[in-house]
Amino acid sequence: MTNVELVLNMLAEVTTTDITRQVEPETMDEHKSVARRGGSVAKAARVQYEQQTGKIAVSPLNAKNLKAIADTSDSDNEQQEGGQPDDNS
Repeated sequence: MTNVELVLNMLAEVTTTDITRQVEPETMDEHKSVARRGGSVAKAARVQYEQQTGKIAVSPLNAKNLKAIADTSDSDNEQQEGGQPDDNS
């Protein structure tokens, strides 16, 4: 997961928690509805992020591949800033 994915996941969780405290669902269907509402907030944030940055927020990689993501991101940032990529991997 990338940092953006983690933040979006945290947003969905905190939103769902807050809605749960307000609504106080009792049945499974009510809990499902609250979870969908929390997820929709994170989805809206993801869509806005992607539109504003032109980047895809969700990656196919998992935590095992996080170092590869970070290394690629560092390389991209250095190239945008006019620097050379590090060979210290």
